[in-house]
Amino acid sequence: MSQPAPSTDVLLRVRGTVQGVGFRPFVHRTANRLGVHGWVRNDPQGVLIRAAGEAGLIDALVAALEHDAPPAAHVTEIRRLPPGAAEQPVGPAFLITASQLDGAAVTAATPADLALCADCRRELLDPADRRHRYPFINCTQCGPRYSLINRLPYDRRRTTMHTFRMCPACRQEYTDPSNRRFHAEPNACPVCGPQLTLTLAGGEVLGHREDALHIALSALRDGLIVAVKGLGGYHLMCDATCERAVAALRTRKHREEKPLAVMFRDLPMLRQYALVCPAAARLLASPQAPIVLVPQRPGQNLAPSIAPGNPWLGALLPYAPLHVLLLGDLDRPLVATSANLAEEPLCTDNDDARAKLFLIADLFLEHDRPIARPVDDSVVRLAAHDHPILLRRARGYAPAPLPLPGQLPGPVLCVGGQMKSTVALASEKQLVLSPHLGDLENLATHRVFEQTIAMLGELYESRFALVVHDKHPGYSSTHYARRTGLPCLAVQHHLAHVLACLLENNHPAEGVLGVAWDGTGYGEDDTVWGGEFILLGQGGAERFARLRPFRLPGGEAAVKDARRVAIALAHEFGLGAFVADRFGYSAQDAGNLQTMLARGLNSPVCTSAGRLFDGAGALLGLGQRNAFEGQMPIAVEAAATRAGRHRQALPFAVCPATSPGARFEIDWQPAIERLLSPGDHADELAAAFHRGLANAIVGVALQSGVGTVALTGGCFQNALLHSLTSAALSAAGFKVLVHHRLSPNDNSIAAGQALAALLNLTTVKLPA
Repeated sequence: MSQPAPSTDVLLRVRGTVQGVGFRPFVHRTANRLGVHGWVRNDPQGVLIRAAGEAGLIDALVAALEHDAPPAAHVTEIRRLPPGAAEQPVGPAFLITASQLDGAAVTAATPADLALCADCRRELLDPADRRHRYPFINCTQCGPRYSLINRLPYDRRRTTMHTFRMCPACRQEYTDPSNRRFHAEPNACPVCGPQLTLTLAGGEVLGHREDALHIALSALRDGLIVAVKGLGGYHLMCDATCERAVAALRTRKHREEKPLAVMFRDLPMLRQYALVCPAAARLLASPQAPIVLVPQRPGQNLAPSIAPGNPWLGALLPYAPLHVLLLGDLDRPLVATSANLAEEPLCTDNDDARAKLFLIADLFLEHDRPIARPVDDSVVRLAAHDHPILLRRARGYAPAPLPLPGQLPGPVLCVGGQMKSTVALASEKQLVLSPHLGDLENLATHRVFEQTIAMLGELYESRFALVVHDKHPGYSSTHYARRTGLPCLAVQHHLAHVLACLLENNHPAEGVLGVAWDGTGYGEDDTVWGGEFILLGQGGAERFARLRPFRLPGGEAAVKDARRVAIALAHEFGLGAFVADRFGYSAQDAGNLQTMLARGLNSPVCTSAGRLFDGAGALLGLGQRNAFEGQMPIAVEAAATRAGRHRQALPFAVCPATSPGARFEIDWQPAIERLLSPGDHADELAAAFHRGLANAIVGVALQSGVGTVALTGGCFQNALLHSLTSAALSAAGFKVLVHHRLSPNDNSIAAGQALAALLNLTTVKLPA
């Protein structure tokens, strides 16, 4: 006589991105298929499951949770707990029960917005479907999430959809376990959901629903500019093949040269305009659906002012149903640039958008689903071996959490830096990093910065015990931290960069040489750092090496004017006047610059790799000014890319530091001397400049005595520098750590600050 199978009754605590991604319906279907009884619910910590049945079936359920979860879910932990006496009992079936606020700290991951899935796209375009051409179609695998959540746990009543009462048909889908909209919180249809309206800047209505869409399409065909409200904010859209429309957009937005993103109907259309490798195609069509930088195809007919002088095109595919309808009814791509005033956050509110954009947009295609917070498009590019580099971590990627290697004693707020701002909440063993917010020099961005901090506190019901900030005393984020009245901890900028890279690679802060290259960061010696080699060991962090220091005549003026940097570099070896003359400076202006440099008047000392790229670009004849951040370094990379397989390397000497503050330095003088007369070889010299820098990084690493090198900072957004350096270090036997889930730029500073607080590692020591 066979023995009955042993029975188990257990609570399963599931953590990770498990709310808003169809996880409860997945658990419900799986448990019922296996014959497991119990229930599943959202709560402040993630998902809680009570499962009763044969032990082998419970094991099978746990295995399914680990390996078969919905694509947008990310399970980080499954713990088995004994059921408490107060827990809801097990019934004869398996149910989805109401979310509970049990007083526990909120640690559940906030889901990111997801691009339109294939199933919803089919329904959107199916004339027989009840949601045919409905611009707000969604299901458990796609649609808005972070941009509409007001509070956690994630339920409809805690989102901006709470005012839209589901009709009987939508309610039936929502409660039907066999339907893919089972517990899809933003579920809606043309009968009960949000609707489109087309207006003028003054609010006069030109059309509703399908009429609004048709009039907007006619306006786009006629070369007008339409502000279109999407998932996380507005886009400014116009015909990307019409130079008149694109030029008007640039003029009205005061965006003279910075490239504009372009949305294409599908991959076949994009391939008419750009070269799209398989890895780029996968990114474009992924649930994150970022803007991807792809090489422009020669001879295509996009408007010339889309990306003047830039070989790369910022391309994206329709990721919201409204985009699919717009692009599907047009036979041309559309500019889809962030709808904001210069350097301000995205517009999200209808009235606010009309008030701010009335001098830019001709029409406003808006809807009545409120956006809880702005979320910009993410931007990605590819380095060698299809390695993705996140230039802007926003929609689709944020605010996905990252695990911490230890537990903090209380919730910690990390306020990041000044440029490319993000903020982070570190609590227990988890870090939640906000999407890209913008530059805090702008008051409007600072308001969003403060709102995001308040939102993180509300979402996670946290009372911050500590505020971590950058050591720069003039940053707006530093001022904010000090105004809170809470205990504050200051972290050196480049150390935060290195720690962010270690955090996402789950690598200890020991036995690593961090290469942190960017434009500007406040140094421990009160100078401008930016070409740093930070050695991490048992004794903490030490500035092991740097780029050879030079001055920035005029300070911020030199950040904008690359000619000043070139003159400053040449001044270091007595040729400043020669370079000034070459750039057409008058004798008086050249003399003034020389005096500033010689006497150190308004000419701060720096070691900035970003500024070194500026000076090189000016000397190569690739431009003279940065009309937008990073313009000159982009030009240098573009020139080097045109050189193809050029194998020459400019000489950069690794030698003992000539002044206190580091053990070694990279002497750029021999390379800069070679750039003084580029002639017709600018592209080849730009390539040799990159290769020389990569070789110099290897030279410093060989002096460090460690086997692991972490590459971070805004300069490693440069795909060529990233690829050459990674390859050269690997060939020399080093383990190379690079960013995967975070950006190398200042988007990741707040993440590094969190690890700094956990490790109590905040200072970079200067060698004697």
